[in-house]
Amino acid sequence: MSYDVEMVVMTLVIVLLLLLWKFFVVLLWRPYHLTMFFNRQGIRGPRYAFMGGSLVEIKNLKKAASQTTMDAKCHNITPRILPHYHKWIPQYGETFLYWFGLQPRICITDLEMVKQVLSNKFGFFTKENPNPAIVALLGKGLILTEGVDWARHRRVLNPAFTMDKLKVMTKRMGACTLSMLDSWREGCSEIEISQQFQELTADIICHTAFGSSYAEGKEVFKAQNELLMLATASSTDFIFPGSQYLPTKWNRRKWELERKAASTLRKMIQSRLDSKDSEYRNDLLGLMMESPKNVSGDELCGLALSIDEIIDECKTFFFAGQETTSYWLTWTMFLLSSNQDWQEKLREEVLRECGTGIPDADMLSKLRLVTLVLLEALRLYSPVFLMLRNTSKKMKLGKVTIPKDVLVTIPLAIIHRREKYWGADANEFNPYRFADGISKAASHPNALVAFSMGPRSCIGQNFAMLEGKMVLAMILQRFSFSLSPQYRHAPADMITLHPEFGLPIVFRPL
Repeated sequence: MSYDVEMVVMTLVIVLLLLLWKFFVVLLWRPYHLTMFFNRQGIRGPRYAFMGGSLVEIKNLKKAASQTTMDAKCHNITPRILPHYHKWIPQYGETFLYWFGLQPRICITDLEMVKQVLSNKFGFFTKENPNPAIVALLGKGLILTEGVDWARHRRVLNPAFTMDKLKVMTKRMGACTLSMLDSWREGCSEIEISQQFQELTADIICHTAFGSSYAEGKEVFKAQNELLMLATASSTDFIFPGSQYLPTKWNRRKWELERKAASTLRKMIQSRLDSKDSEYRNDLLGLMMESPKNVSGDELCGLALSIDEIIDECKTFFFAGQETTSYWLTWTMFLLSSNQDWQEKLREEVLRECGTGIPDADMLSKLRLVTLVLLEALRLYSPVFLMLRNTSKKMKLGKVTIPKDVLVTIPLAIIHRREKYWGADANEFNPYRFADGISKAASHPNALVAFSMGPRSCIGQNFAMLEGKMVLAMILQRFSFSLSPQYRHAPADMITLHPEFGLPIVFRPL
């Protein structure tokens, strides 16, 4: 009996010692070792604080930045949305190390290094292991999958975004936009348009990709909006491993929203299965449901998307098709409202090429100035302003060696404003910089990183550009507009780039 007791005690002691060793390695040795490893390469950064890293400083800087507003003529948004980067780059250089809790992060702004990360085809720089609220928001769709799963999903989805398919969608885009604009004529002259664009882009993605309407998908968008708020609120919190499974108030609400979104999406999928209408077979949902017939190739053959995978992809495209495009349009309208000369140039072009009717795809392709303004808005106010990639093995990036499991951060908001690439007017609104194309707009051909680059570049970029042109053209045909005196310029980090106090605009029917 005493022997058994001794064995139990010894086992407990060994387990305790192993846990203490693990804590020592994770909390002290690894931060010290990695800091010294990078210091020897000339890479420095803010000091590691026990357990929290730089989280306290980041939170304080973000809190101070959130209490400021900007001049509406100022487009240097970095101090407000990435105040820690704004502080640390002058101190430590363009490549620096910092600790997000226990997670080491290295910031890079050199475009050759960025290109090496984003263009890698071998899975050496993977997507980060995201906040649980982000997974609930996006699902494990194209944005978060890796390896063979990503290749399988991409192959199934690619046919939905060919230019031939997109041209067919313009009619539905125009009908959705016209419905919104008709309601504007009936309402007051001042309209808060960020919410209007959220509903419009939701309606467009529902009609064009899922053969439904905003009314049918409303529960999904409501759930995703609340999940976005949860993700934003917890974006600077340290999440202990396993805490996402505890029945806390935060987790219970997240689970409830996940179930609500999944339930609505299942009903939409079942409705499609019950329907014999062939009209929608070639839209996004139709292609996913027909995936056994579409997926071909050696190792991918026969690997169709399951119902759960289809639901996750629906979450991804409901969010990406609504959130990013709506705020791209919102910031473009802000720029046109505060640059009346450009608004008039665009209106003249739209009326010349499209007349006063709903444009078709061929007309939209001729809107050169509209394209330039959309690209400049994307540069100055990219809805996605920070990208993260995790090193899956020890990598050489430029002259810097980066160990496994270090997060590489790519601050688009800073890269899009570097005078090294964009010239002395990098913080100014100048659409003509794109007159000779994206690759010649700056001193580096890949300086505009808003749609990413390489094999994982945004699958929906042509869809978003076509949608942006359609909406802007139809607004310019019908209204002139200017910023409301009530507008406060406060770009905010809410996972994507939002106007914190909305964007009220004064409209005058033409």
